[in-house]
Amino acid sequence: MKTYCLELTGDFACFTRPEMKVERVSYDVMTPSAARACFEAILWKPAIHWHIRKIEVLKPIRWINLRRNEVASVVSTRNVETAMKNGTGTLGLNIENDRQQRAGLFLRDVAYRVHADLEFIPERDSGALANKYYEMFERRANRGQCINQPYLGCREFAAHFRLVTDPATEPAPIDETRELGFMLYDLDFTQPADPAPRFFRARLENGVVNVPARDSEEIRG
Repeated sequence: MKTYCLELTGDFACFTRPEMKVERVSYDVMTPSAARACFEAILWKPAIHWHIRKIEVLKPIRWINLRRNEVASVVSTRNVETAMKNGTGTLGLNIENDRQQRAGLFLRDVAYRVHADLEFIPERDSGALANKYYEMFERRANRGQCINQPYLGCREFAAHFRLVTDPATEPAPIDETRELGFMLYDLDFTQPADPAPRFFRARLENGVVNVPARDSEEIRG
């Protein structure tokens, strides 16, 4: 494994609490699953896996109330499968009929420094070396390249990223300590058709959230 660090910034963020069924309410701090998605947006291959180790909060936690237009329905999976099979089909939605307004409590003016380990899985790329993927990620991150735009919880909240080569020379995180309660860790895809959420008790310690390992007893289903 090799550890990398990304600085992620954005105007808004929403790391939605799953217990909120209708309205969008964010966790106080970025979740490990959202952090992993940002690394995977830069580089994802079947032969690698990202492990989030630490999330540093670089700016004070600030909130904003927003009301947004959303679409109430989704395109039918059956219609998508039919269109893929036939090469044609109607997949559009009439947003005038499906539009609805929802209130949200979001974070604003956010900045994080996220540390993650890149694990190479040799059996998924026989004959390759881990350095192949290390160099690939470093090259893409330094150039600002990504597979899709990293985002901060919701796709409309784009994240700007920077590869941090020497975290020791970077500014310190915020000086704040508090309990964050149970936070979404990630989804367990052991059963791909029905991924199960996993949680852990998060704590902000001097601006840092230390993330336990996936197989830790701290991770609960």
